[in-house]
Amino acid sequence: MRKFAVILIASLATYCAFPAFADEATPVATDPVLEEHVKAITEELRCLVCQNQTIADAHADLAIDLRNQVREKVKQGMSDQAIKDYMVQRYGDFVLYRPPVKSTTWLLWFGPFLLLLGGLVILMLRLRSRTTPDEMISESDLQRAAALLRASPESTKE
Repeated sequence: MRKFAVILIASLATYCAFPAFADEATPVATDPVLEEHVKAITEELRCLVCQNQTIADAHADLAIDLRNQVREKVKQGMSDQAIKDYMVQRYGDFVLYRPPVKSTTWLLWFGPFLLLLGGLVILMLRLRSRTTPDEMISESDLQRAAALLRASPESTKE
């Protein structure tokens, strides 16, 4: 009974302590239209820390800062394209979730297809170079196997 009470008290203390470690909620603008506009822009920008998430979805400190920058730029009246251009100028094409096709991003766009094509070529070359079972077994071995198969089961036992 005493162990149960200790476990219960420890569980309650842990449960009550977790809210102390929670982060403070990020302030949301009072204008829901502004927030939708910010979200639309930040969904097209990549989090530089997370790299597989948009700025809108990421919880990294840098993503939060970039969302706040976008919010400020929208409040200043900048167009969506001007905000994206500002981010590209500052962080490069990598910040765009869908970077443009140009000479510096060709590998990014066409690299997976080149790897797939290379893998298919290697697979086809390996399959063509395989020898057939007829080439691996000599004629004398085939005759001996046929003779063994024709033999009765009693004659093969020794």
